[in-house]
Amino acid sequence: MDDHLDRVLAQWRSERPDLQAASMGVVGRIQRASRLLERSLAENFARHGLELWEFDVLGTLRRSGPPYRLTPGALSESSMVTAGAITNRIDRLVRKGLVTRDTDPDSRRSVIITLTEQGRSIVEDVLVPHIDHEDRLLAVLDRDEREQLAAVLRKLLLELGDRPSPAMRVPER
Repeated sequence: MDDHLDRVLAQWRSERPDLQAASMGVVGRIQRASRLLERSLAENFARHGLELWEFDVLGTLRRSGPPYRLTPGALSESSMVTAGAITNRIDRLVRKGLVTRDTDPDSRRSVIITLTEQGRSIVEDVLVPHIDHEDRLLAVLDRDEREQLAAVLRKLLLELGDRPSPAMRVPER
């Protein structure tokens, strides 16, 4: 069975047989998979009364470990959005009572964003259904295929310059 990119590549082969466009198929498939996955995740979060970006910010704070607080810069780096976009998102989450914005006691020029109890409760309520949904999205792949895909994507991301932010510490246990 052909996917969308098989058709695109066939059209290019027909119109420009001189091109070696196999990489177009890989990049195009990654882009299409990303869009389709994002759409499905957004629909799933909507069933829980959340936007995808809301879970992203709340989940980032939750996985940072107690006391569940980060700077806007650390949130921005984790979310891969601009400082302006993260400020807008924080403002909206503050209005909903899901996070607080306070002056950093160690640096009065900086602010700290903290997950509220309500925000933490929402993350806890949505986390397992979210993972179950992702498992269903990947059900076509067996365990070995998922591990292989993760390894190949990790290799690609590292080559493209994707590195964890120093602000993304692993909570100590």
